[in-house]
Amino acid sequence: MGRRIRVNDRMQQGYEYELVAPVGKDFDPEFRPDLSPQEMLALGVFGGKYMTDCTDEFPRDWFVNAKLCSERHDPTLNYFGVNASQPLSVWVKKGWIHPDDPRGWFQWYCRYYMGRRHPDDVRQIRRWKAIRRHIAQVARNCRRGDVHCRPRQRQAILHWAYDSRTL
Repeated sequence: MGRRIRVNDRMQQGYEYELVAPVGKDFDPEFRPDLSPQEMLALGVFGGKYMTDCTDEFPRDWFVNAKLCSERHDPTLNYFGVNASQPLSVWVKKGWIHPDDPRGWFQWYCRYYMGRRHPDDVRQIRRWKAIRRHIAQVARNCRRGDVHCRPRQRQAILHWAYDSRTL
């Protein structure tokens, strides 16, 4: 705790933050993700492209089994094998991007998981909670465990650290 992280990757240069909480602990009581960032990367999220130039920022073991593709977004790497991502330009247009986390929610979550606490935490946790409406739709329209039902929606849910394989 109290360790400073300096970020220099394609999207962010010279950004610094401090880790003030233990890794994977002391989360807001309303924020209880099913999956860690490491588990998400190993399952296959964001077509493998999301984290390819910022591996130095996070623990090496997060990337040992990660499904990554530095050349392009590859939906076949996603757990459900479908594209469930929107372009970053859409996220920016909708105002979902905070300047400190230019890659969006998952970058925020990785840093939160590592122990950063930030003024944007309340908004990001509210966004995470809003995904429950998609979970309700899958539960209402699919047999439990039928991973072939609504795969795109299940992949999108997985992007938010909810384990949609179990719905």
